[in-house]
Amino acid sequence: MPLHVERVSHRYGPVAALDSIDLDIADGETVALIGPSGCGKSTLLGILGGLLRPSAGRVTLSGALPADSLNPFTYVFQDFALLPWRTVEANVALALEHRVNAAERRERVAAALALTSLADFASAYPKQLSGGMRQRVGIARALVVRPAVLLLDEPLSALDAQTRELLMEDLLRIWSREKSTRVYVTHNLEEAARLADRVVVLSRRPGRIREIVRIDAPVSDRAAIIPDMQRKLWALIRDEAATADREVQDV
Repeated sequence: MPLHVERVSHRYGPVAALDSIDLDIADGETVALIGPSGCGKSTLLGILGGLLRPSAGRVTLSGALPADSLNPFTYVFQDFALLPWRTVEANVALALEHRVNAAERRERVAAALALTSLADFASAYPKQLSGGMRQRVGIARALVVRPAVLLLDEPLSALDAQTRELLMEDLLRIWSREKSTRVYVTHNLEEAARLADRVVVLSRRPGRIREIVRIDAPVSDRAAIIPDMQRKLWALIRDEAATADREVQDV
């Protein structure tokens, strides 16, 4: 189900956040959005998922939804966004309530928990879990509806380095088994180089597409090229990132 972004611009009052974004994302592709603070990465993600209506332009999906998909889009947030009074199983099931029957709900939740290595923690509460485990719950909750497009807003930014490494491995394993399209916002250039098929580099506000970098190496062969790819991506945003850091926080 290709995703088409056509001349999307957005303003917050007098502030121009995005300007004339054109982008096509292929079915099953992982696209990372990077750029200096304030370039509009999160704004673009919100527009893609329908949380924001663009000031100009449009986003369209072509083709029918997969037969088992309940949502065209769903999110994984950086702050986990779990309900503390619900168990892991109940948090994951939340997106299915009033939408599928009890038997299908149990089946989907069990599959999502197994896919994210949470089956043994179904009865635990968020306060009993580490940060990495809580983010796995957020990922399972997003996957349980089997979305056509998975939107990830800096999902690993709140985690320590070791946990982030483990979650990157988990995401690659999950993505090899389920075929949604992914759009991944990050400040971390290693994440972009390791996880994405293409990296969209946005300019300083108002965000425009400065360059699209394709990463052709298979995921299994990327270890050797990631340092060079990080340097290439940093060279594209370094000067603007330094300027943006003195101006505004991300929008």
